[in-house]
Amino acid sequence: MRTVLATLAALAPAGPALAASGPFISLSNTDFVVLLAFLIFVGVLVYFKVPSLVGAMIDKRAAGIKSELDEARALREEAQALLASYERKQKEVQSQADRIVAHAKAEAAAAAEQAQEDLKVSIARRMQAAEDRIASAQANAVKEVRDQAVTIAIGAARDVIAKQMTAAEGNKMIEDAIGEVEAKLH
Repeated sequence: MRTVLATLAALAPAGPALAASGPFISLSNTDFVVLLAFLIFVGVLVYFKVPSLVGAMIDKRAAGIKSELDEARALREEAQALLASYERKQKEVQSQADRIVAHAKAEAAAAAEQAQEDLKVSIARRMQAAEDRIASAQANAVKEVRDQAVTIAIGAARDVIAKQMTAAEGNKMIEDAIGEVEAKLH
């Protein structure tokens, strides 16, 4: 230990304490006492293996930090994989939604087209029914006009015949009509 102290004393820089009077290695020299206390302190630290304990603690802390970094890196990779998975699922859902919308539009267009066709058919049916009613009404009107004309003609013929015909001519016409009916029935 003395050799260590002597070596340190020799290596110690010359300072204002050496310029003062008196020897450097003396307990009355404060610089020497501070140097000696420092060396004893360092010796005690070395004796109790404090540097290796500090190194072990630093290594342990470094290993903990490394494991935390590895865990953080693994979590980051897992989060990126999860993000990619969600983005892929989001794209799939978006494409499915687009397909659903396109299908719905196509169905709506088809339904509108079918409704338009049904409307055309319904209108055509109603037009046909209206035309049939008009034709029926027209036929009924023509029949009524004919019946009326026949009635009027019969009435006019009766009046004309009644004015021009005598009783003998009327009886002869009746007998001729009966003869025609008998001929047609047999």
